[in-house]
Amino acid sequence: MAERRALGLYTIPPHRAFADALALGLIRRFGRDPMVLARGIVLVPSNRAGRAIRDAFVRESGGALLLPRIVPIGDPDLGETTGALFDAIDEAPIPPAIAPLRRRMILARLLIEADRALDTAEAVRLAGDLARTLDQMQVEELPPSALRDIEVAADLSEHWQRALATFEVVIDRWPEERERLGLVDLAERRRMQLDATAQRWRARPPEGFVCAAGVTTPAPAVARLLRAVAELPRGMVVLPGLATDMAAEEWDALGPHRPDPATGLRRASIETHPQFHLKLLIDRMGVGRGEFDPWRVASELDAPPARSKAIASAMTPAAFTHRWPDLPRAERRFDGVTALEVATPAEEAQAIALHLREALEVPGRTAALVTPDRVLAKRVAAHCRRWGIAVDDSAGQPLSALPPGTLLLAIADAIGQRFAPMALLTLLKHPLVAAGDGRLGWLEGVRQLDLALRGPRPAPALAGVAAHLREGDKRTARVRDDAARWWSEARRRLTPIADVPERLSLAQAVALMREAADALAGDAAWARAEGRAAAELLTALEADADEGPREIEAGALLPLLRNLLDEVAVRPPQGGHPRVAIYGLIEAQLQRADVMVLGGMNEGVWPALPSPDPWLAPRIRIELGLPALERRIGLASHDFALALGARKVLLTRAQRDASAPTIASRLWLRMEALAEGLTPEQGLAAWASAIDRADAHRPAARPAPCPPVEQRPRKLSVTEVDRLKADPYAFYARRMLGLSPLDPVDADPSAAWRGTAVHGVLEAWARDDDCRIDALRPRALAMLADTRTHPVLRALWAPRLIEAVDWIAEELAKQAAGGRSVLGVEKSGIAQIGEIALSGKYDRIDRQADGTLAIVDYKTGKPPSPKAVAEGYSLQLGLIGLIAERGGFEGIEGPARGFEYWSLGKRGGRFGFVAMPADTKGKGDGIPPEDFVAAALANFEEAAMRWLTGDAPFTAKLVPEYAPYAEYDQLMRLPEWYGRE
Repeated sequence: MAERRALGLYTIPPHRAFADALALGLIRRFGRDPMVLARGIVLVPSNRAGRAIRDAFVRESGGALLLPRIVPIGDPDLGETTGALFDAIDEAPIPPAIAPLRRRMILARLLIEADRALDTAEAVRLAGDLARTLDQMQVEELPPSALRDIEVAADLSEHWQRALATFEVVIDRWPEERERLGLVDLAERRRMQLDATAQRWRARPPEGFVCAAGVTTPAPAVARLLRAVAELPRGMVVLPGLATDMAAEEWDALGPHRPDPATGLRRASIETHPQFHLKLLIDRMGVGRGEFDPWRVASELDAPPARSKAIASAMTPAAFTHRWPDLPRAERRFDGVTALEVATPAEEAQAIALHLREALEVPGRTAALVTPDRVLAKRVAAHCRRWGIAVDDSAGQPLSALPPGTLLLAIADAIGQRFAPMALLTLLKHPLVAAGDGRLGWLEGVRQLDLALRGPRPAPALAGVAAHLREGDKRTARVRDDAARWWSEARRRLTPIADVPERLSLAQAVALMREAADALAGDAAWARAEGRAAAELLTALEADADEGPREIEAGALLPLLRNLLDEVAVRPPQGGHPRVAIYGLIEAQLQRADVMVLGGMNEGVWPALPSPDPWLAPRIRIELGLPALERRIGLASHDFALALGARKVLLTRAQRDASAPTIASRLWLRMEALAEGLTPEQGLAAWASAIDRADAHRPAARPAPCPPVEQRPRKLSVTEVDRLKADPYAFYARRMLGLSPLDPVDADPSAAWRGTAVHGVLEAWARDDDCRIDALRPRALAMLADTRTHPVLRALWAPRLIEAVDWIAEELAKQAAGGRSVLGVEKSGIAQIGEIALSGKYDRIDRQADGTLAIVDYKTGKPPSPKAVAEGYSLQLGLIGLIAERGGFEGIEGPARGFEYWSLGKRGGRFGFVAMPADTKGKGDGIPPEDFVAAALANFEEAAMRWLTGDAPFTAKLVPEYAPYAEYDQLMRLPEWYGRE
């Protein structure tokens, strides 16, 4: 290694594997005596970077080795632990730091006290953002009082004054709270630790070497510590990818960092450059980039040196890219870098998985995917499992997406929705609930409850579910009885949250949720790393609840908990494939593999768009001297530049995402423009599309089952005749296969459900009120007042229903005056027609003045069209008349000559009108009333002889225009054959 200068400053270029080059260099320098190496200290930016360097030491040592002490000291998001920073016994102790969650609860309480309109969940969310802003100010060593000193433009003054009023919480109240607790903020404690360590090392240098490796956070305290390290006799600061060869004018274009004298503002755009934070760091260290020597140690993972030249050229500041055509070809080529552009994210994930799998064919070769897109990472991991390759996303998953987190969210949702069917079933079906030997029996009970709760929502709370199981629709009585027998066990497990008040204390809410999780899932709720993380979060939340908001609304539990769970990342334990890895951007820092895949190279993904600061406008942040929101783009660009230094690199992007076309990342476009086109990856896209493609397309044929005649039904309902003729397959599926469609859970009131409700009113009116006209309206009002009636129906449909019911009463009064009377309402009957028993249920049958029968059917929607009747469909009224004439309805006899649809739809400015399917006016364009029953009989006999007593196949969608229902379309695989025959 070359003789170093007065300060121990080094940089490792992108084409070199940082961790391996560093480890090899330290071993060569200090490894002759194992104890010298063991007494050394290596400062790293994060725990993940420390692991990468530790693994590199193991690789490069070739055997047993006493490792130096590896200490993480910082992270761009302050999300990693700072590690122990050698607190000295003879120094004043540094006050302990307040736990982040405790601080957040206190800030949420203060925000609610400042603005009573805030609910608890929103206050906790805003408190998290406020805490991050406070951390950023402390990292930049800006006192909160600086907020009062800002002079803003007139167009911002009103907004800023409102924001400043809220910031009084930080300026005045928060320091008082810290003093009361005797604690300091975590960021402030870290600054105090770093400064104390720097001062101590200046006064008493450590016995061993100190190496700050890969630390690029430009915080002032970090810069002071790095300066102190560089000044140590055996101190070294090693930065990754510092552009020591960048032209001076390009380097100067990245500054100055102080406000421009002409405008008084700092340019935020320069912070998007990947070298900006490095320049800011070394400026704060008080050193120049010319003082950095190259780390002259190579490793087996290094790429050709020309790669660093090309990377530096690609990252040229925008004002100097016009020089690209004049660069030597060697500085514009990306040998070993290929690009893959596919149509969709699914194809991208498949192609990446294939590329990783291909790398494993070479013994000893390693491969890694680096992407900020966690959905892409999850897809790639799933594809790798098809080959038995277990590869975990080292960035982890949010606790809200893991079973213990989803269980807690399901409990909160059930509480907030007062056990609405969807929330209740989601909770009871959770994979952790009743886990173990009794799981199958439990799921069978939940299935019965699921069937019983189909349709509109029952009354709220567990009592409403129990009442629904006792008093629901008669048609589902058997299913409800089965569910009711099991419901007692489920209700026992739900006892902790059965009667949660509308408002309760946060501690009480957390305790109830923990008890519910214990009752529902037992120890399974707290097992494994994710269970322990959930338990720790609830314990901390309960311990800090007294410091937070005094009360929480039951409905706010779900958003509050989701916000907190989203912020807890659970990283997988060790045990995945040793040669394949998936990294996020932070996890990928200092990592290197033989094959690197940089996935998700779309604008808005890599680099990601900066998240807005809800507390400080961009202009205010610049005035304060805080990092611009755009600095994250520069950090992501630097991560990209380092990852691009691998020997073999594949860049991938999808041309669209789940919702819209995408734009290639600015990093992709820069490389493409510099190299005049990236080298495409050959064959990978074709392999990805071919791996799941069938050899040939074999579409399903139009189904036409033909069971034996003796197995065909001998009983038919009047409502099934049209289905039998128009869609015989649907009839076959329902009647012979016994497949009935299910209503959705927690369904909105459909037209069919509204029709059932109206028929229920009329049936109760006939049964209990003896068809008294004055009792019809009160009967409808009683139905609407019933707690089982859907609130949407009660609120929106009630005026229309009452007006229609009043119209029915008026019509009945007119008919009674004309000698027409009601014979029966909502009765069932049956008549034998040849070999077939024809059954039906009428809505109402009247005796007309001439002694004939009038068949009435109530419609909440549109009555059948005359065209349908003329073509032999919608003849149900004629079939009801046929049953009546054959004596199928008890107490009713005589010829049927009246056929009427009483529609509750709107016509002529009011709800309610009568439609006649028969040609009552003798125009000759329909079936005369006296022939209507005969026409219905002929239509029925033709269908029965063809499909019931005959051997015609049950062909799917025989007459599509009269088969509008789609319940069996999936079963008949309609899209595969319809329109192709």
